[in-house]
Amino acid sequence: MTGRPGGRPARRPGAPRIALALAGGGPLGAIWEIGALCALAEALEGVELTRLDHYVGVSAGGFIAAGLANGIAPRAMCAAFIENRGDSEDVFDPAWLTVPAWGEYLHRAARLPWLAAVSAWRAGVRREPLLHALEPLAAALPAGVFCSDEIDRRLARVFARPGRSNDFRALAGRLTLVATDVDQGRAVAFGSPGWDHVPISRAVQATCALPGLFPPVEIDGRFFVDGALTKTLHASVALDAGVDLVLCLNPLVPFALPGTAAGGLPSLLGQAIRTMIHSRLALGMRHYARAYPETDIVLLEPEAGDAVLQQAHPFGYAQRRALAEHAYQRTRAWLRARSPQLAPQLARHGIGLRTEVLREPGRHLVAVPAPRRLGTALDRLRGVLDELDSTLQGA
Repeated sequence: MTGRPGGRPARRPGAPRIALALAGGGPLGAIWEIGALCALAEALEGVELTRLDHYVGVSAGGFIAAGLANGIAPRAMCAAFIENRGDSEDVFDPAWLTVPAWGEYLHRAARLPWLAAVSAWRAGVRREPLLHALEPLAAALPAGVFCSDEIDRRLARVFARPGRSNDFRALAGRLTLVATDVDQGRAVAFGSPGWDHVPISRAVQATCALPGLFPPVEIDGRFFVDGALTKTLHASVALDAGVDLVLCLNPLVPFALPGTAAGGLPSLLGQAIRTMIHSRLALGMRHYARAYPETDIVLLEPEAGDAVLQQAHPFGYAQRRALAEHAYQRTRAWLRARSPQLAPQLARHGIGLRTEVLREPGRHLVAVPAPRRLGTALDRLRGVLDELDSTLQGA
């Protein structure tokens, strides 16, 4: 994609305005979104996912939105992020995200003598209870375990290549990356007027700064963390700007499956976070439907009964091929099952649904997980079950 000064694409008069909103979800969420986007890219006719009017990204979704806005197609993202093949500059290395935040550790450690003296004074002179006296020492704890600076550095190189840009204002389509200003507790939309001077790579780093995992990212003297702290999707950014169709992807849903309690504290916390995030999204979607009745909104997310995702580790990058393939196949199944309702909705915006592609047996995103004959039979069985489900829903 070639960037255009001024940052807006040339549009045909009367052409539908289409936006894409991507929620977060850590490495697992990014893997799921890439698999789903690959399925959408080959199933939707009349639209290119790298040539939309507006992209909105939050957390891991911001990483993908920035790539799409720079003309990096979903299949190319799959090659670089999932399969680790292609140009060495584009290939994603998870080691980027596991560099200890040494600077943060040293900064906090330097304050420890003073904080310890304050605690000793509160305990010895003021005779405060021990727990109260030790409170100042909490300021010596690092604000994040890993350093995220490599995200900024690596993406700056990726977006500096010909046909791409690290400048919001030079993109062909509009890109908005939402992060949370921790000092003010409010969302900031990087890419909007007043915040479009920030490099895209730096904005991605900010929206991906999950509290506790990464320290806040300083930009213009203010500190930013994950944009999902304020809203799950932030699709209203595109809706307020005026669009006709918004495609929304959310990889985090609570799982309606047994075994959550048996998984112990990590499983319970994960389910609690997914439930809170999704309930907030459900409220937001109802608000969007009321506030923007002229805009079609399509939400794509995993099923509550998806046992594969339930068992996957949130940061399980080693499972990326199997999980991307799973997301790809389940998205194809979702499109097949809902094609009677979805096709007319998309047609209003000049988009066709390639049902012949969706029904093609044996189509895969990455490595085939089963012997060819068995895999083809399973694909056909899935297609029959999806069509049956669609028929029952329409009855």
